[in-house]
Amino acid sequence: MKIISKISKITPILALVVLMLSCSDDDVNTQQEFNIVETALASPNLSNLVAALQAADGNLVNVLSGEGPFTVLAPTNEAFATFLSDNGFASLSEVPTDVLSQILLNHVISGNVTSTDLISAGSGYANTSTTGPGNNNLSLYFNTTNGVRFNGVSSVTNADIMTTNGTIHIVDAVIGLPTVVDFALANPALSNLVAALQSADSQSPSPNLIGTLSGNGPFTVFAPTDTAFGNLLLELDPSGNTTLGDIAPSTVQAVLTYHVVGANVTSSQLSSGTVSTLGGNVTVNATNFTITDPNNRVSNIITSLVDIQAINGVVHAIDKVILPPQ
Repeated sequence: MKIISKISKITPILALVVLMLSCSDDDVNTQQEFNIVETALASPNLSNLVAALQAADGNLVNVLSGEGPFTVLAPTNEAFATFLSDNGFASLSEVPTDVLSQILLNHVISGNVTSTDLISAGSGYANTSTTGPGNNNLSLYFNTTNGVRFNGVSSVTNADIMTTNGTIHIVDAVIGLPTVVDFALANPALSNLVAALQSADSQSPSPNLIGTLSGNGPFTVFAPTDTAFGNLLLELDPSGNTTLGDIAPSTVQAVLTYHVVGANVTSSQLSSGTVSTLGGNVTVNATNFTITDPNNRVSNIITSLVDIQAINGVVHAIDKVILPPQ
């Protein structure tokens, strides 16, 4: 399922708009003669979305009235109200229009993606129409374990509203521009990485790794999976009696810094040779997609889980934890 690309005018006809404004939310599901914007106009619970599209940079009303196809994750009015409150805005007019455009495009996927497509995949990453470092499209994590949820923060409440130029899924929260930390928090397969970050930050004074990696960046994070952390614990103690909580937070901090590079390096930009991490040097083989740590331990970059693009950096999953010199 390829759900990556860019977005590309139909001016709403007054008679259609008048007709649509008389429709209820329930009617939206069957109105396939209307495009995405016209369908949103027909739903009173999406009036804040329409206002946001009108206010944002980039002429998004015309864009999303175009040929498409697009998949739009449409936040409800309540979702927008929560977003404004959580971010200290009294009204939509206080949100910078360039930021608003980026946030809205973070809810747009190029192509027609139905709930069946998502459920069939189970979980994974798509690309949205907003961009981050290097003009790379931001990633969007979806998980269908308990409904359809995006980036761990927004769930579908009404799926598969079909329009003439795509599909709308109504969601219960605005999806902010994700950081590398947000992607770790969203993906259950990275829960041990999150626990490791929390352990390191538990020191006094705290190194504030979570705060740092939530900052401007850019960063490249080589993210060990939960399996990688489990294997490390067995490597350290074959008896299986050692947990992550048994390792000193200062040691965890030292380990984690070997997984962060101070630049946004996509998989296609990796080059063979010495790479400087925040902790020290590692050796990358860009042909084999491997990282060799100072102890000659080799970690494989998981090629199906690369280029997870955040607003402040990029994440590549790896199958073995990188260690400092032992």
